[in-house]
Amino acid sequence: MTIIDNTLNADGALIVGAGLAGLFTALKLAPRPVTVLSPKPLGTGASSAWAQGGVAAAVGQGDSSHAHALDTEMAGAGIVDHGTAESVTAEAAARIADLARWGTPFDRDDFGNYALGKEAAHSANRIVKVEGDRAGWAIMQAIIAQVRRTPSIRVVEGITALSLARDNGRIVGVFCRRLGDRYSEPIFIRARATVLAAGGLGGLYAVTTNPPGVRGHAMGMAARAGAQIADAEFVQFHPTAIATGADPAPLATEALRGEGAILVNDLGERFMPAIHPDAELAPRDIVARANFRQIQAGRKVFLDTRQVLGADILTRFPTVSQYCLDAGIDPVGGLIPVTPAAHFHMGGVEVDERGRSSLPGLWVCGEASCTGLHGANRLASNSLLEATVYGARIADDIGGLESVRTLAPFKGIEWDEVEGAKAEAVLRDLPAVQQLRRVMTDLVGVERDANGLKQALRQIARLETTAEHVTSAFLNMTTSATLVAAAALKRTESRGGHYRIDFPKAELGWEHHTSMNLQEALAIRAEA
Repeated sequence: MTIIDNTLNADGALIVGAGLAGLFTALKLAPRPVTVLSPKPLGTGASSAWAQGGVAAAVGQGDSSHAHALDTEMAGAGIVDHGTAESVTAEAAARIADLARWGTPFDRDDFGNYALGKEAAHSANRIVKVEGDRAGWAIMQAIIAQVRRTPSIRVVEGITALSLARDNGRIVGVFCRRLGDRYSEPIFIRARATVLAAGGLGGLYAVTTNPPGVRGHAMGMAARAGAQIADAEFVQFHPTAIATGADPAPLATEALRGEGAILVNDLGERFMPAIHPDAELAPRDIVARANFRQIQAGRKVFLDTRQVLGADILTRFPTVSQYCLDAGIDPVGGLIPVTPAAHFHMGGVEVDERGRSSLPGLWVCGEASCTGLHGANRLASNSLLEATVYGARIADDIGGLESVRTLAPFKGIEWDEVEGAKAEAVLRDLPAVQQLRRVMTDLVGVERDANGLKQALRQIARLETTAEHVTSAFLNMTTSATLVAAAALKRTESRGGHYRIDFPKAELGWEHHTSMNLQEALAIRAEA
């Protein structure tokens, strides 16, 4: 490792990412010293804040964590780790209590009990929510306020991580750059423990519900440093992104279908009952493929909430209603046009039950990780649950850091709104980035085959060698894209979020996780 002059010391643990996973970990570490890196102001760039449904937890009468685990395993199509599912769901009530204690205004009934919603593939009402569809935003506001009140947490906004730093095989921090400062010397931030919590990779696709900055950077950084990556092929496409042409696509929460909303095409035909006994409440991969095939056949797909909600949608689902109104769609009397969109990555950096990666000194949390909880298809609202459970576990596992009363800010690093917006626009509009996103949507999307995946790998390799401005940020993106396409080519079956039209059935021989490092993925790419 080369130590450069531009060096800062985290004085303890360093957390890369400021969504729910990162901030929850930071709060659980308090009063031990923590530095949190966020490329944008807290709450503005994280997928967590966009989550509409809520947190899945068996806290209702007659429900149990075991039933929740069984639903998780059923949705995960045979490769959910049983022990992981049982242990995570068993911790759910405690993590909900943490969030409530830190100020999250969860919906409650007149007796003070949680008002629970239901989503697809859950056998009971167990979605702990806020104002119908504002859970992610409300949780993040409460968490951010708590972080701001915690003197042992130093938040650094306006800085983006580029690469993990290794010394004698151990991760010792990260190399960063101020957002918008593309040509300066990288900043090295040294840390005794590094937690990667920088999100998933939905933004690698042209149609996504993820914020613009969520484009596989976390998994790419870890893979480039040598970490093992698990289940990279399993990308979840949400079936009901609102088809407005916006990038990213606004989301129509699954809770709408939990209330009884149905899917119809432009001929007025309801098609889901003929595909699955649970109709619109079938697992997400099944609903997404059904919508995808309707669109491929030249039809348009709509979510019809008129009979079950009517005008109540305005007050019970204010976020979705506002998305519709902003796009000129009448959410009360009209149909909501929808399309599948890249939404969540079940794969990621392979971690154990404590959140430890294969690289000493590196823990990974949230969507950037693969814990074995989601298997081939995430159960609705298990993502925020996983982030909190593993945030608490990682904080317990790190240990060894002495308490501090307060941390001084890093001088000279602060959020510049103008420069930050310019930097985001530059990365978004780069022709190579747009080409990469189109390749992923067209060839590594809802349905895949060998020819398309090989073509995708060749095009990703070409972009790495011919694109202008091949930066670390772009290499993190192409690295993640390579891992997804290579793993999808390797898995010659269909399971959950991974569907091969040339291998349309699940095979017993593939009823397991996949694990590969970057060198293995590059070898598959070279063969393509």
